[in-house]
Amino acid sequence: MQTKYEKEGHIIYHGNALEILKNIADNSVDLIFADPPYNIGKKFANFHDHWVNDEAYIEWSKLWLTECIRILKPDGTFYVMTSTQAMPYFDIFLRDQLTILSRLIWYYDSSGMQAKKYFGSTYEPLLHCVKNEHKYTFNADDIKVEAKTGAQRKLIDYRKAIPQPYNTTKIPGNSWYFPRVRYKMPEYENHPSQKPEALLERIIQASSNVGDLILDPFSGTFTTSFVAKKLGRFSISIESQFDYVKIGLRRVLNLLELNGDSLVKQLPKSTQKNSKQLTEIAEVQQCLW
Repeated sequence: MQTKYEKEGHIIYHGNALEILKNIADNSVDLIFADPPYNIGKKFANFHDHWVNDEAYIEWSKLWLTECIRILKPDGTFYVMTSTQAMPYFDIFLRDQLTILSRLIWYYDSSGMQAKKYFGSTYEPLLHCVKNEHKYTFNADDIKVEAKTGAQRKLIDYRKAIPQPYNTTKIPGNSWYFPRVRYKMPEYENHPSQKPEALLERIIQASSNVGDLILDPFSGTFTTSFVAKKLGRFSISIESQFDYVKIGLRRVLNLLELNGDSLVKQLPKSTQKNSKQLTEIAEVQQCLW
């Protein structure tokens, strides 16, 4: 069973990702970003991210990866994430069907408890793949970052015929730092594996153009479609858990209620308390004025 919601070029499906993907037309999507369950035991609303073994997880992954490849346009781009443990299997499977342009890592700091008997993980891997290595979208000028080494130190590049200062900007390398989305951050949603908007902004700006269609088969907090909309793209989002579909209806379709239930974002309890305190302070100040 699946339910479809649609508004202004943005589609949200509530249902099983694999079954919904089968009904999307061949060669119809410009960019796909896939952040599936990692098979590491997390709880996502009513779904437990746990397969009976690694083989079962990989076989399931091959099914939806194959559908994504079919759906992707000939000049389209596919970014896919998974756990560090499973990524080698994804890599081997995809390199036989697509061209892997880059093997990326998104890394972040972690102030929480880390492993005590080995080196804890503070990154997640991504593959950047295309169907046609000679024709695909890559908007380099839209994603340039500060070139720190030479530019900040005002070094001169004497290797050129006419010496000149190093460039002040550059295309990012394959190691990306973005802070994790944490409690009390403005973009925070109640989800155990939310990806930061800045990560999706770089991907969408680099690998799509205004008016392109973007697919996210495991939408979670709907950051992909939220950023796509902000950047003038269209989107298809799929999510199996209705608790998270409601986030998408609010963030992407701008719905305030559904069947009489409010979709307004609920602040975390301590944030609600802080907001109440700020309101009380403002009221006291107003009286003093």
